[in-house]
Amino acid sequence: MKKYKRILLKLSGESLMGEQGYGIDEKRLSEYAKQIKEIHELGIEIGIVIGGGNIFRGLSGAGKGYDRVKGDQMGMLATVINSLGLSSALTAQGVKNKVLTAISMEPIGEFYTKWKAIETMENGAVAIFSAGTGNPFFTTDTGSSLRGIEIEADVMLKGTRVDGIYTADPEKDPTATKFDEITYDEVLARGLKVMDLTATCMCKENNLPIIVFDMDTVGNLKKVLTGEPIGTLVHN
Repeated sequence: MKKYKRILLKLSGESLMGEQGYGIDEKRLSEYAKQIKEIHELGIEIGIVIGGGNIFRGLSGAGKGYDRVKGDQMGMLATVINSLGLSSALTAQGVKNKVLTAISMEPIGEFYTKWKAIETMENGAVAIFSAGTGNPFFTTDTGSSLRGIEIEADVMLKGTRVDGIYTADPEKDPTATKFDEITYDEVLARGLKVMDLTATCMCKENNLPIIVFDMDTVGNLKKVLTGEPIGTLVHN
């Protein structure tokens, strides 16, 4: 039984590396595509934003001497590469999809508008939103918050390599405990690094709930969307 009609799925660019350490791991990409196909077959309307950290991250580039604006633009192009890879993997699974870009770059993808995105999803295709917001100084977390709000998604699903939100980084602190759910106010008060501050505040102000879950465990995406209690729910 599906729990949501329309979702925004945020995927980590770093997770696409799999065991490689850089670039796109075809096995991980295929696993993602199969999981997306599972929920697509439930009749859920799907919008996707994918990061670019497996190829280039603008903020770290700025720390190495790149101009910040140019570095962020390089990061936007990295998200386009990942989006094209995901589009190809979905097509191979028989899932209709369309890549929409925040920067005009036909014929690589169609230029994004809210109405084109909604029409794509209502027609039964997955909409993949690439190039972030099209502006420097914004992360793909903020891009996914913006797109989720624009397309009037019921929820934003943030697929990560950890199974939810903890009191501290569970990879560094073995005493960290997991939240089943938490409010935006508590996330902000505790300074938890769920998403960057801009993205978190946008979701809070526009009442868009987030579920943070482990996307790298095959089958979890469907579990979240059929109401199984995995991950952490963030809400007002």
